[in-house]
Amino acid sequence: MRLFGRVALHYRAPVTAPPTLAALRQRFLEADEPLTPEAEAALAADGRAGVAALLATLRRRRDRAAGEETRLDTMLAFERAWWTRGASVVAGVDEAGMSPLAGPVVAAAVVLPRDCRLPGVDDSKKLDAAARERLAPVIRAAAVAWGVGRCEPEEIDAINIHHAGLLAMRRALEALAPVVPEAVLVDGRHPVKNLACPQQAIVGGDGKSLSIAAASILAKTTRDALMVEMDARFPGYGFARHKGYPVRAHVDALARLGPCPIHRRSFAPVREVLGVEPRLL
Repeated sequence: MRLFGRVALHYRAPVTAPPTLAALRQRFLEADEPLTPEAEAALAADGRAGVAALLATLRRRRDRAAGEETRLDTMLAFERAWWTRGASVVAGVDEAGMSPLAGPVVAAAVVLPRDCRLPGVDDSKKLDAAARERLAPVIRAAAVAWGVGRCEPEEIDAINIHHAGLLAMRRALEALAPVVPEAVLVDGRHPVKNLACPQQAIVGGDGKSLSIAAASILAKTTRDALMVEMDARFPGYGFARHKGYPVRAHVDALARLGPCPIHRRSFAPVREVLGVEPRLL
C-alpha cells in the first residue's frame, strides 16, 4: 500500500524512570551528597511516601548540622577573645579523676588551630565511652599540640586532691613543649600556679570552651585506659569497670581485700578500712 501526501512523523522521547528509593538513599545517606536546593525541590515533588520520609530525614540532619555549627561557634567564644587580644596560642586544660578512691589524677592540655571545628566534642561527662574513644584520636590529629600530666596517689595524699589536680594540669601544660601557650583556659574556679602566661579560670569550662572540652576528653580517655591496666595489675577491685570511683562494688571490694598500692590513703573510705582517724592524715 502506498501512502500519498505528506506524512507527519511524531517523536516521543522515552520516559525516564525516577531513581529508586535505594539509589536515593545511597546518594544522600551513604555517600553523604549535599542536599542542594535543586535536589530538595526534586525530592519534594516526588510523590512517593518513601522519598518524602527520606527528605524529612535529610532536613532533620541538615538542621542538626546547623545547630552543631552554632554550638561549636559559641564554644570558641573564650578562645576568640584571646585571639582578638593577640594571643595566637591558646591552651585549654582540664583534669579527670578527682573523686575516685584509687589511681592518679590525670590532666590534659590542648591547643587547637584558630577557628577549629570539631563536631561532637563536648564536656566528656556528657558523652558516653564510645563517643569519647571515637573523638580522642580526632582531637589529637587536629590539635596544634596536646599534652598529658599525672599526679600519683602518693602525691595526692601528701598535698591533697585539690592541689594535686592543679599540679596535674600544670604538668599537662608543660607537656605541650616545644609549643608554649600565650594564654590558658582552665576548667574550674582556681588558676594553675606558676604559669608564665595569663590564664582564665572558667567554671563549667568543659561545656563552654572547645579547647577545654577537648582536653577533658583526652584526660578522661587516658585515665580510663590506665585504670584498665591497673585492673590487670591489681585484680579483684573492678578497676576496669568503675575506674576507681567509690561505687558500692568498689567499696565492698576495698573492705574485703584491703587497699592496694594505688588506693588514696587520704580518702575517707580507705582510711576507714585502714582504721586510721581522719585527723592523723
